Amino acid sequence: MGKRGHGEGTIYHRPDGRWSATLRLEYGRRKTVYGRTRAEVQTKLRQLQRDREQGVIVGAPSVIVANYLARWLDEAARLKVRPKTFIGYSLNVRRLNPLIGRIRLAQLTPQAIQGAYARLSAQGLAPRSVRQAHVVLHSALRQAMRWGMVGRNAADGVIVPRPEPSEMATLTAEQLHKLFESTRGQALHAAWVLLATTGMREGEALGLRWSDIDMEEGTLVVRRALQRHGRAGLVMVDPKTARSRRTIHLSRVAVQALTEHRAQQREIRLLAGSAWRTDYGALVFCARSGLPMGSSWLNVVFKRELAKAGLPGIRIHDLRHTAATLLLTRGVHPKVVQDMLGHSTVTLTLDTYSHVTPRLHKEAAAHMDALLGEP
Repeated sequence: MGKRGHGEGTIYHRPDGRWSATLRLEYGRRKTVYGRTRAEVQTKLRQLQRDREQGVIVGAPSVIVANYLARWLDEAARLKVRPKTFIGYSLNVRRLNPLIGRIRLAQLTPQAIQGAYARLSAQGLAPRSVRQAHVVLHSALRQAMRWGMVGRNAADGVIVPRPEPSEMATLTAEQLHKLFESTRGQALHAAWVLLATTGMREGEALGLRWSDIDMEEGTLVVRRALQRHGRAGLVMVDPKTARSRRTIHLSRVAVQALTEHRAQQREIRLLAGSAWRTDYGALVFCARSGLPMGSSWLNVVFKRELAKAGLPGIRIHDLRHTAATLLLTRGVHPKVVQDMLGHSTVTLTLDTYSHVTPRLHKEAAAHMDALLGEP
């Protein structure tokens, strides 16, 4: 038996007269083939090596996609994503399982995945939702590669539906003034002011504690977010990304609104007495018991206040878009807006608010004319 290089496989002459060859896979896995002659085993070994290079070999050939995805959700995805994101991952796995779940992981092909996406689209799933299913499957198969279960990501060669562009809904500065005036003195007035002037996410605002705010310095620190997680109910989670853990400088309008809100809350707390709850800490925005306020209720109140003020019906998340759009159109540097919103990159900020870019380009040309003088 000649000595072979690392990863080339090992050939043995067995005591029963047969020959065998073992090829080492990733993460300590091995694959063994047998033959009556050394030449036969060498042929099988070369085929194994070609299969490995093409990503055909798996460490557990009997594993089907549905079982693998269940394991991936429980052992990998659950550890790295937030509860709300995990719920979305689980939903997409349930969508994919009827279409490719019975296929062996080793035999999953780009063609099978492409067919699954086509069927999801035919069932009426929006292009954006099909794209989300692809993101989840691609991530799961990438982990399978790291575990040495496949040698390639079958989702790499798939064409994903392009989501239809949607027009971003925002309020103008005048409409914001109208909202603030209409809700002044009400329990959630400070919430609308904070969301519209800082671009905070809804869950970040609901997870905010008074200890996170420095009124004198006019700053707040985003340290957590409130999310609903299945049977566990409302839970505090880490910010969405590392960049989401950030310090935000508050406008004077926001500081004033928060100051008034704190005074109102103190009165409510005094009336509640021993019934006031601090299980989640001293929350800035909470129910009259001191416990967290669910986002569903916050949305109901927001829609009602918009209607009372005669404003268009937008989502609470659109207040975040409103803050970014207003700042960018006023010439605030995109890097500053990125830091305020907690985006992972400035590219994400510019891509998200690309509708503002033409206006900025026009203003840049006007500034150049002002500097050099019009001809």
